[in-house]
Amino acid sequence: MSQMLALVIVIFVLLVGDFVAVRTKAWIPSMFVAGILFLIGYWTFFPKEIVAIAGVPSVVAVMMMYLLITNMGTLLSLQELKNQWKTIIIAFSGIFGIVAALLGIGSLIFGLQTMIVAIPPLVGGIVSALIMSEGAQAAGLTTLSVFAIVIYVMQGFAGYPLTALVLKKEGRRLLDMYRQGNLTSAQEEIAAAAEVMPAMEPKLFKNMPEKYNTDFFKFFRLTLVAFLAYQVSALLAPIVNISPFVLCLLFGVIATSIGFLEKQVLQKANGFGIAILVLMLFIFDGLKQATPEMLMSIILPLIGTVIIGVAGMYVFSYIAGKILKVSKEMAFAVSLTALYGFPADYIITNEVINSLTEDEKEREALTSHMLPPMLVGGFITVTIVSVILAGIFVQFL
Repeated sequence: MSQMLALVIVIFVLLVGDFVAVRTKAWIPSMFVAGILFLIGYWTFFPKEIVAIAGVPSVVAVMMMYLLITNMGTLLSLQELKNQWKTIIIAFSGIFGIVAALLGIGSLIFGLQTMIVAIPPLVGGIVSALIMSEGAQAAGLTTLSVFAIVIYVMQGFAGYPLTALVLKKEGRRLLDMYRQGNLTSAQEEIAAAAEVMPAMEPKLFKNMPEKYNTDFFKFFRLTLVAFLAYQVSALLAPIVNISPFVLCLLFGVIATSIGFLEKQVLQKANGFGIAILVLMLFIFDGLKQATPEMLMSIILPLIGTVIIGVAGMYVFSYIAGKILKVSKEMAFAVSLTALYGFPADYIITNEVINSLTEDEKEREALTSHMLPPMLVGGFITVTIVSVILAGIFVQFL
């Protein structure tokens, strides 16, 4: 298969996902549709390396991940992170619910070892899945080694539609409040801040003529901040293992706060669309490992693990939301980010918002209320907690 044919095919799959999401008003998220189509493709005529053939090897995807996560940091101010303390507590509560449900109920049904392998990938990303897969392989547990990868590549199929469902309910509630003028003052301030975000420019370069603030200058500053995050992570590695992606988010926030980066710098450099495209293809590339035989051999523990884990997540996030006075829909949506993380949390939230209203001010109000907790929740669950859990759980294999 030629590179251009492979590129046309994989982009067409993403396009079909978009069309279905628009047609169904995000009841069926694009990520879910594209995931199903990629799975069918790998089982039929797709080359296993179709994404790499199309020009997106893993090294390119990782580069885009650094840029995208740093760019996401520009959406959040230091004050906004403080404002999201409830989100952090809810995210931890959801993860605790998964762990409690699977170690308690799941281990009785499917065995303790199976649940030990399943938990970190279920609440995390590829890093935690690989840690558990390699740990199981080293312990001679070949089936569980495969199970860890399949949990990772399949968990989104539960998370995508559930998230779209609860976010649409939350979005409608907020729209009613907005249209009746009943949003709290804190939400109105956030909406006002979001409204002026595109106009804000980096303070450190305010005296520089605009003609010199080229796309390449924006890219240079963004990559420099991402590099510093990576470097700090490497320097801290002997003392404490902090993911460079976590630091990218933090450094993006700091760089924007001090005026080194503008808000949404990747969009302003005209690079956001291609970066999302690359990262989405990288995510679906993981489905090539899920063969029909593999899925059939572990289908019952897979379904059972997801159902029990999500049920535990809902119960604990509901309780946390009640205590913190956060709607059960928003609390559950934040916890569900553990099943997919970034960029799916960003994409699904925006799809839902766009499906609810065409008024720009209403979209900005919804975005300011729904997107920050979804982003923060995704980073807390997938990027931070899951890796820590994997490091602990792998020692029990």
